Amino acid sequence: MSEIFSERNMIEALKKYIPAGETLSAGIHAVSKETDVTELYGKCIYTESGLMPSENGGVISVHKKKFATCDIYFGITQSFFVLADCERYSHAYEFDDGPEAGGEGIKEVTSFLTFTDIGTCFRLADIKTCEIKKGMMGSVKCFITMKNGSYFKLMFPKLGGLGGGMPHHAQYREAILQRLARQG
Repeated sequence: MSEIFSERNMIEALKKYIPAGETLSAGIHAVSKETDVTELYGKCIYTESGLMPSENGGVISVHKKKFATCDIYFGITQSFFVLADCERYSHAYEFDDGPEAGGEGIKEVTSFLTFTDIGTCFRLADIKTCEIKKGMMGSVKCFITMKNGSYFKLMFPKLGGLGGGMPHHAQYREAILQRLARQG
């Protein structure tokens, strides 16, 4: 059995990105078809491997993109959805000077933030639209657009892999789909 089809591994991967005070309600193995995430970070400077806090730093707009299929874990908490790569993948990053202070949605960097930690946690309330359609072989296609223009093209498989490593996949997938349908 592939290690990515392990509920225990999934929980460990998602746990890193769950905000304080939140708990994982449901999580599944999913397939990301395309992602384009934009986030604003303040009081930081850009380094070779991430964003470093700096009182003299400005606002940086980070665009994280991936236009290739890859395996991810997708989870929901009470107020957020969380993404984690199943394996190490490359993403395209673009950096721009962000808007001046006072812009909406700026996250203050208080500790070093690696590029892989960017674009992993999103407020369910910030979902602008969520289109859910039936896919092939019982899968479900999910296209999530956020209020800031970020988007995710995802596929939720019917089964959580062979070997029984994800025994709650069907139950969790249904809970995730119901929650996303309410938000979109």
